[in-house]
Amino acid sequence: MCGIIAYIGTKQAYPILIKGLQRLEYRGYDSAGVALLNGDLNIYKKKGKVKDLLDFAENKNLGATSGIGHTRWATHGKPDDNNAHPHVSGNGRLTIVHNGIIENYALIKEALKNEGHVFHTQTDTEVLVHLIEEVQNQDDLPIEEAVREALTRVVGAYAIVVMDKNDPDKLVAARKGSPLVIGLSDDGFFFASDGTPIVEHTKKVIYLDDEHTAVVNRNGDYEIRTIDNEIHTPFIDELTMEIARMEKGGYDYFMLKEIHEQPRTICDAMRGRLNAKEGWIRLGGVDDFGDNVRLAERFIIVGCGTSWHAGLIGEYLFEDLARIPVEVEYASEFRYRNPVIRPKDVVIAISQSGETADTYAALELAKKQGAFIYGIVNSVGSSISRMTDAGSYIHAGPEIGVASTKAFTGQVTLLTLMAIKIAKERGQITTEYYQRLLQEFDRIPQKVEKVLKSNDLIKYIASEIKDSPNALYLGRGYNFPVALEGALKLKEISYIHAEGYPAAEMKHGPIALIDENMPVVVIATNKSLNEKIVSNIMEVKARKGIVIAIVSEGDEEINKIADYTIPIPETEEPFSPLLSVVPLQLLSYHIAVMRGCNVDQPRNLAKSVTVE
Repeated sequence: MCGIIAYIGTKQAYPILIKGLQRLEYRGYDSAGVALLNGDLNIYKKKGKVKDLLDFAENKNLGATSGIGHTRWATHGKPDDNNAHPHVSGNGRLTIVHNGIIENYALIKEALKNEGHVFHTQTDTEVLVHLIEEVQNQDDLPIEEAVREALTRVVGAYAIVVMDKNDPDKLVAARKGSPLVIGLSDDGFFFASDGTPIVEHTKKVIYLDDEHTAVVNRNGDYEIRTIDNEIHTPFIDELTMEIARMEKGGYDYFMLKEIHEQPRTICDAMRGRLNAKEGWIRLGGVDDFGDNVRLAERFIIVGCGTSWHAGLIGEYLFEDLARIPVEVEYASEFRYRNPVIRPKDVVIAISQSGETADTYAALELAKKQGAFIYGIVNSVGSSISRMTDAGSYIHAGPEIGVASTKAFTGQVTLLTLMAIKIAKERGQITTEYYQRLLQEFDRIPQKVEKVLKSNDLIKYIASEIKDSPNALYLGRGYNFPVALEGALKLKEISYIHAEGYPAAEMKHGPIALIDENMPVVVIATNKSLNEKIVSNIMEVKARKGIVIAIVSEGDEEINKIADYTIPIPETEEPFSPLLSVVPLQLLSYHIAVMRGCNVDQPRNLAKSVTVE
């Protein structure tokens, strides 16, 4: 949530900041702003999208070789021009951009008011910059020392970059609980919330650790210290992301592009890990820590939103194939109760960004209790990836659309690889079944490609139900979590109220809602439960509900009774979620577009939830 970009060096800062904000807009789009320092301090900020800022700043004084920028997802204070970042200290000397929440801001604000400070916004960020000003003035400190000292007095999460008008050749940054990356180049230094805005300028980066501060100077010097003022020697990493994967590539929306990228991203998640011809699966995180994972007595999977749904599919996979008990937890609940974690438990964290605040906090709790931590993330160098004992990247590339698509199928791909591998090593599946699974899993990307060819059919179905105020999604077995995910996608981007249920639970309440205006999406590909699914469909039809069924190719029985059917290729049941979810993604996408919604930037949502 919220995107930060900053630059100091020999180039003009404004074009770097604006393009960086456009790349970061998926992190927040309530307002945007920049501060440019070139003798004078010029601040331009505007409610709305980065384009609104661009129009507002046109023909203004934009010359500067240092500056900071921000795109906001509102926490404290409504979205408006006044609450937009950057924020300035009372004396006009300091400017700040901030991602996170200062939890004790109210107490600090009252104390600062007693010292004569006057506040003009509703934000916790303005309080923080006034606190830094107060510390700097009291002890006549250089900006880096004032920032470090001020941060010892705050409670909460932050990623910040600060400029001092009296020290114009320097930028100061710090982080705790919110991501911040430093880019190093011959032309200067960059700060950003992730690598997407800086990859075209440099591949050399430092991922700033929690409770660390960084000072960069225009002359090329930099220094990183802990909040306790200890010098830290950082590791310089290399960005591997491709610029082309951050562009729309001819698609109207990033979400549509990312849906259509899934054959490739599933392949990328498998590459080097699955060889069906030779009959092996290799996962570094499992291979290197085999006993911890293979001999686990229980898996605890933690995640939020779509990642939680992927975890539910993981529960079916591990219990069905590997015969390992699994609990799937909302990270936000797991962290605030007193969970029982045993020595032979493995905690698996799933997060696209690797920065999800609740998931990170859940891992901190599990680690304190001695659990072995395994991470499944997309973003290289992210906080969760660095905290875990072992893990696997899904290699989906940047996911810009706020509603996750390719990251979800990447997560499910990794969980499937793990489940098959561990099942074989624990002797829970026969060699014959193992080989059959590998051969079929290798064909999944081509089968997803085939599902995507149903786009026109799905678009037509979307046009028929786009005005419905509610929708119900039903699934059984492996496809129950897919029903949850399909309902979430519809809610996220089209603002239609939708709920996902196990199909058998329909009779325990939701059936009361069904009438001729209620579309019911049924995922009906489970061979083992076919008769029960047919019964569920008949129950909906008896109450005049509109049935949209995801069926296996050649299923004539359901084709006769459903209002609409979307066929997908047959596959082994454990792999069915990777196929059945794709029509639901496309259905949500087309409905949202037809309703005039901004698919990539749905209201009130942001991509990376780095605050509670």
